[in-house]
Amino acid sequence: MAELRWNPLINDWVMIASHRQNRPQMPKDWCPFCPSGGKVPDYDVLEYDNDFPALSQNPPAMDDVANDFFKTAPSYGKCEVILYSPEHTKTLKELSHEHVCKLVDLWCERFEALRQDEKIKFIFIFENRGDVVGVTMPHPHGQIYGYSFIPKKLQLEDEAYRASISEKGKCLCCDMLEHEIADGRRVIFENDSFTVFLPFFCEYPYGIYIMAKRHVQYISELNDKERSDLADIVKKCAGTLDSLFGYNFPYMMCMYNAPVNSGDVSHHHFHIAFYPPMRSAEKQKFNASSETGAWAHCNPTAPEATSIELREAYKRFMDTQE
Repeated sequence: MAELRWNPLINDWVMIASHRQNRPQMPKDWCPFCPSGGKVPDYDVLEYDNDFPALSQNPPAMDDVANDFFKTAPSYGKCEVILYSPEHTKTLKELSHEHVCKLVDLWCERFEALRQDEKIKFIFIFENRGDVVGVTMPHPHGQIYGYSFIPKKLQLEDEAYRASISEKGKCLCCDMLEHEIADGRRVIFENDSFTVFLPFFCEYPYGIYIMAKRHVQYISELNDKERSDLADIVKKCAGTLDSLFGYNFPYMMCMYNAPVNSGDVSHHHFHIAFYPPMRSAEKQKFNASSETGAWAHCNPTAPEATSIELREAYKRFMDTQE
């Protein structure tokens, strides 16, 4: 079964994909993402179509469950796996700058390829890392989902971006970045093209943002210098989080591009958000009833305090690079 079902309480689609329940756990003696496993060719970075997609460009027939109240739609879209490295245990922070540049180019290449399908409205590049966020394949990889709809959270952000332009004549993210830099307490580090900071409103103790300094809508609009700087900043963010407590820190890394095939999107601003599910070295920050049932988040730490921890972790990581 794979289809979209409409939630009339919040006017949003839910992906129903019961076949994903059969996804395998990683075998101890074989990895499908290693070239030696025989399933993928030799590569540096590679796009691999997901074996258990929640969305596909040839979706199956929907179950006969719709009526005048319950609404369904085909599970149209695309789910891709992005393999970061052929080396099974190589983490993002351990890849060379040149290698991460190839990864950024692949992200851009796949973004442009997916947006050519006019049925796709939002392209979500992301990485789930660690058992605590449900990763079943530990080989370093991320994913890309191409949705045939704009998910509710992104609709809300779109409304906020439009309101900022209407009320202040200014991009909301540009405005936010200016204020974060002026305040300074939550800025972690930067390079020529991007700033890393812990947002004033941060929902997660270590939920850093990467914000493009130039107002661009899509990752694929970055020039060569900005792509190189993105490779630099993503590698350093991963290294910073790993240096917090001296182990491979779990996180969800989410890239926010503007919608595609959806009219004027000039009010959007490309950025990346990390959502690490830990509030200390050993304690997990659970999204419990308030966060899940009411979308009312509670951060048990002050961003100004955890920013100090993150800056110290960044310094420790950079010391290992010298």
